[in-house]
Amino acid sequence: MSAIRLLVLGAVRQHGRAHGYQVRNDLEYWGAHEWSNAKPGSIYHALKQMAKQGLLRAHETAPSTAGGPPRTEYEITDQGTEEYFTLLRQALTAYDQKPDSLTAALGFVVDLPREEAVGLLRQRVAGLERWRTTVTEHYTPEDGPEQLGHIGEIMNLWLHQADAGAAWTRGLIERVEGGAYTFAGEGDPFVGVLADGQENPYATGSGHPGDQG
Repeated sequence: MSAIRLLVLGAVRQHGRAHGYQVRNDLEYWGAHEWSNAKPGSIYHALKQMAKQGLLRAHETAPSTAGGPPRTEYEITDQGTEEYFTLLRQALTAYDQKPDSLTAALGFVVDLPREEAVGLLRQRVAGLERWRTTVTEHYTPEDGPEQLGHIGEIMNLWLHQADAGAAWTRGLIERVEGGAYTFAGEGDPFVGVLADGQENPYATGSGHPGDQG
């Protein structure tokens, strides 16, 4: 799964309607340009592509009173909402994807009901445990990585990643079950987007032709 689709759909959904530069600004505010492929070109391409696919609805807006060019605002469709939640659930349960997918999912996990989020995270732990079992069918941790030459370090890495991933996920489950954060249906959610006119302290400041679209 490409994290960019989840990120863009989630950003548009949080605003209700947003033009491309707003989406870019939010993703840079979240630091997504550092830990994912959410670069300006990818963001604007994803917006246009998902509009063609019916996941977003494009609205042409009037030119600004200051004389600026008209922008295209995007709104998530019912199909897009369904895709968004599918991607979110996949990213929370899959243990064999790039880290940016999980990172993106964590930014939107509170869009789910608390019990569902816990259930999905438990599936993640189960997947990591199965992966660990598969590794130990070929590698005995007690004998150390040297048993397979330097190639053993690969399986040693996999084992440590599985253990660390499972431990972190169990900790998150414990915090969520203990009442941490505000999930869907529980009240006003945490506001993670910039208000209109609010300066973005994490903006890259680099221009892109899509900023005007």
